[in-house]
Amino acid sequence: MGARVKFSVILCLFLLLGAVQVFAAGFLVKSGMRGENVRQVQQLLTDVGYSLGNVDGICGEATVKAIKKFQADNGLAVDGIVGDDTYSYLTRNMPKTSRHNGHKAMREIYMNASGYSAFDPGNSACTATGETLKKGIVAVDPSVIPLGTRVYIPGYGEAVAADVGTGIRGDMIDIAFDTHEEALLFGRQTISVYIIEE
Repeated sequence: MGARVKFSVILCLFLLLGAVQVFAAGFLVKSGMRGENVRQVQQLLTDVGYSLGNVDGICGEATVKAIKKFQADNGLAVDGIVGDDTYSYLTRNMPKTSRHNGHKAMREIYMNASGYSAFDPGNSACTATGETLKKGIVAVDPSVIPLGTRVYIPGYGEAVAADVGTGIRGDMIDIAFDTHEEALLFGRQTISVYIIEE
């Protein structure tokens, strides 16, 4: 086996192992991280009564302190890191039916979510219902969530089901962002979506 072939095989194995580690790691938010996952954790902490200042997507000292307080209050390992266990417990803390911003009630459903934007290849700036594609819009399967339905997504806020997609079927949802970079940062994840029932 030539040196180049050996190098290529080793490089492929290295990349594969790296991908497996990332996949196995699951949800992770810790000190110094930035992005949509951090913003989601900050919003969840705020929603359940843990003050941390601004929901800015930056995991700084105040966010870590709030995470540790939440972990201590709920009998979790106090390390200031939101991994799968802490995240699962944090999202479970939201009741199946709850009130939010004066709405009558919200019904929780679990969905496979991905981020998208008007700047993604193949997308346009207009949704299926004629609205401008921007943050606050979600694409849904209308047989699961009817178009026009308002939803609340922890860490994102309120949105309206105003778009559909060829790949959006069943428990899938696309969450709109204002930039391609934000959509990529959100990636794909399983989330709780609260249907606002007026």
